[in-house]
Amino acid sequence: MITARYHREIPQRYRLEAGKCAKCGYVAFPPRLVCPKCKTKKFKTINLKDEGKILTYTIIRVGPDKFSKETPYAIGIVEVSDGVRLTTQIADVDVEKLKIGQKVKLVFRKIQDDGKAGIHMYGYKAVLV
Repeated sequence: MITARYHREIPQRYRLEAGKCAKCGYVAFPPRLVCPKCKTKKFKTINLKDEGKILTYTIIRVGPDKFSKETPYAIGIVEVSDGVRLTTQIADVDVEKLKIGQKVKLVFRKIQDDGKAGIHMYGYKAVLV
């Protein structure tokens, strides 16, 4: 079982923190130790913008046990205004009306309950603008 504390200690999960290379400007999300472009190890912490667009998506009609009551739901790759791409659930939408290129905003939401105690785990989901 992964504890909720573990998730709270990952800054990018709750604050959309990324690392921006001090030398070439590459933005890494999640943050990296070494820049894949220029190989430097110096990064500045930045907060990503919360608006972007859907690059691609898939509709989950038969989900895993923890999410079976939420089906059908969409998972997509969203590119935020900073150019960073991330995978997230696209929430609060009729999945049959989704289109590539639609504008979205990342919102902080409950992702799941963990374990028998039902510890809440939070993160970001995308909603249409």
